[in-house]
Amino acid sequence: VQLQASGGGLVQAGGSLRLSCAASGGTFSGYAMGWFRQAPGKEREFVAVISGNGANTYYADSVKGRFTISRDNAKNTVYLQMNSLKPEDTAVYYCAASVLYSSNSRRYEYWGQGTQVTVSS
Repeated sequence: VQLQASGGGLVQAGGSLRLSCAASGGTFSGYAMGWFRQAPGKEREFVAVISGNGANTYYADSVKGRFTISRDNAKNTVYLQMNSLKPEDTAVYYCAASVLYSSNSRRYEYWGQGTQVTVSS
C-alpha cells in the first residue's frame, strides 16, 4: 500500500486546514487509517484513527472537538479536517494504514511521506 499525504501549509491560529491521504495498491477498506504527527524535537504522536468502514473513530484528547477524520472508500482517500488550529498543532502530519484499529503507531504497517502544518500565532 502506498500513501500520499497532502494539504499541509501555513495558517494563522484559529484557522482551518484539510489534509488528504490518497492510497493505492491495496484494498483500502480493509485498513484502518490513522493520522499521526511529529513536532520538532518530539516523539511522533497519535492524532486520530478511523475504521475500515468509517463507522468508528477515535481522537487524541488534544484534538478532540477540533479535528475530524473521515474517509471515502470509493476514492481510496482519508481526510483530516482541522479547525481552530493552535500553534501547538505545528508538526509534520503522517497518514498510516493498519489492519488493526489502533492508536499505537507500532501497529501501522504503511506510512505516507508526511505533510508540514505550521500554525502561526
